[in-house]
Amino acid sequence: MKKEHVLRCQFSAWYPLFRSLTIKSVILPLPQNVKDYLLDDGTLVVSGREDPPTCSQPDSDDEAEEIQWSDDENTATLTDAYWIAMNSSLKCKTLSDIFLLFKSSDFITRDFTQPFIHCTDDSPDPCIEYELVLRKWCELIPGAEFRCFVKENKLIGVSQRDYTQYYDHISKQKEEICRCIQDFFKKHIQYKFLDEDFVFDVYRDSRGKVWLIDFNPFGEVTDSLLFTWEELISGRNLKGDFSEGEGLEQDSPAFRCTNSEVTVQPSPYLSYRLPKDFVDLSTGEDAHKLIDFLKLKRNQQEDD
Repeated sequence: MKKEHVLRCQFSAWYPLFRSLTIKSVILPLPQNVKDYLLDDGTLVVSGREDPPTCSQPDSDDEAEEIQWSDDENTATLTDAYWIAMNSSLKCKTLSDIFLLFKSSDFITRDFTQPFIHCTDDSPDPCIEYELVLRKWCELIPGAEFRCFVKENKLIGVSQRDYTQYYDHISKQKEEICRCIQDFFKKHIQYKFLDEDFVFDVYRDSRGKVWLIDFNPFGEVTDSLLFTWEELISGRNLKGDFSEGEGLEQDSPAFRCTNSEVTVQPSPYLSYRLPKDFVDLSTGEDAHKLIDFLKLKRNQQEDD
């Protein structure tokens, strides 16, 4: 993996090419002073109006459009910070919601300080124009997300994205899902992306339509999920994931999913969470802690 491969997965590099295939998004430049603030260890303080902005776009509903956001300067999203939000998701309605996720993410720190980690070339690090990407909020079902691995413009592997959980429908429909993703790749992605080795994430909705979610570099900086990078790079052990008679084409990618509840694993993002006392406080599961918290807030308001 080279540094240029990382830059080509930058959101602004691929979004104009695949705009019609993905979620509606807005790209905003991230000023240097904001980056410095996010890397600072100080306390989060956001002033100003907290009302969500209203939208007047032709295809929006009468309500203000809610947004999901991700920082995509080199394809990282804030999946390690969703736990800090009151709704336990990446849905943002105010500026403070966005900054709270920013300040709670270890991924952001890594991408600011080590954007080219695992790159093999020794050339000077190119200058990165960091971006904030705001994406229209969509309720995505984790069991419908898949990660696809492409080597030399050939789709070689597809993995269940949320591999820590068992989804019965994936096991039963894996042949259909694999064929659907492969058709989408051949029609819309193959030979159109800026590299011949890359990783892309897709979402298959209830109607069977496939949506593009993101691109990532083909290398160790990207989670290989149910594969190993040794397998993906060498091409070994990538066949035989389907039983005989399942009728897939000879060049079909290897498809891997969690096959039973016995193999279910803890979420890999659990290690980023707060101590239990803080979790109980934010969810209201401990009544005494919640009462103490409300008293504290009331005292703060009286002091103001």
